[in-house]
Amino acid sequence: MMKNFWIIASCMAAAISTAGASNLLQEQNIPLNLAVEIAQNAIQACTDEQYSVSAAVVDREGVLRTLLRADNAAIHTPDAARRKAYTAASMRTVTSTIVKNVQNPGAAQLVAIDDFLVLAGGVPIKVGNETIGAIGVGGAPSGDIDESCATTALKEVGDKLQ
Repeated sequence: MMKNFWIIASCMAAAISTAGASNLLQEQNIPLNLAVEIAQNAIQACTDEQYSVSAAVVDREGVLRTLLRADNAAIHTPDAARRKAYTAASMRTVTSTIVKNVQNPGAAQLVAIDDFLVLAGGVPIKVGNETIGAIGVGGAPSGDIDESCATTALKEVGDKLQ
């Protein structure tokens, strides 16, 4: 009798855990090897234009995956790159769009969010409509150039983001 109880209890527990599993999220995230490749591509894109920059790639939650600083990149550029990537991952949009949005009084306080850096140069990394990470580039003379290097880096790995 007790043996049957444990068999029934085990079956019920398995059924409950299976039912609960269907409610779990299935999320994609940026793997380390791809994060490194994207950061290297961004550094190279800016180096080709004679700019020494840093490039950071964060995962879908804004956690740093990789950070590279080019030779001769200024001391502030690693932190700027990381914060731009964090901002792009958090908002799921390019940071140049956020720069425009904060001109609206209703969005002006976005600049007060801890670790946000509202400057152009952060770009989300997407697979379809899902953001799996973001890249931030810092150190070129303007955020538009930083963003261009980030976008170039993502185009170079586009086939891997399918």
